[in-house]
Amino acid sequence: MQHPCQRCGACCARFRVAFHWSETTDFDPSGMPVELTEPLDAHRVSMRGTNCRTPRCIGLLGTIGAEVSCGHYLQRPSPCRDLAAAWEHGEPSPQCERARAAYGLAPLTPADWPAVHMER
Repeated sequence: MQHPCQRCGACCARFRVAFHWSETTDFDPSGMPVELTEPLDAHRVSMRGTNCRTPRCIGLLGTIGAEVSCGHYLQRPSPCRDLAAAWEHGEPSPQCERARAAYGLAPLTPADWPAVHMER
């Protein structure tokens, strides 16, 4: 079973992704490529495409609600690592639910996860 996030992508096209500049390649060679970010303030950057009225992360590939992936998944910054999909770890996620609702996608439920966890 495909991970529900790979059929969604709504969070990547709904929220600003802001994080400390030390998570970029300017500080850590394994970090987010700095050219994919833009300055936000003295200490933070944001992913290109997310600091606007209709955000869409530059790393998001595919069609929201159908099939998506992150072009920089292994280098993704802490906000992306920290945002869990609803019920992925047995708890709701208001951010996930708001993002999905904004794109007309049904909320995830605990039933969306058993097969995914069994494959691990």
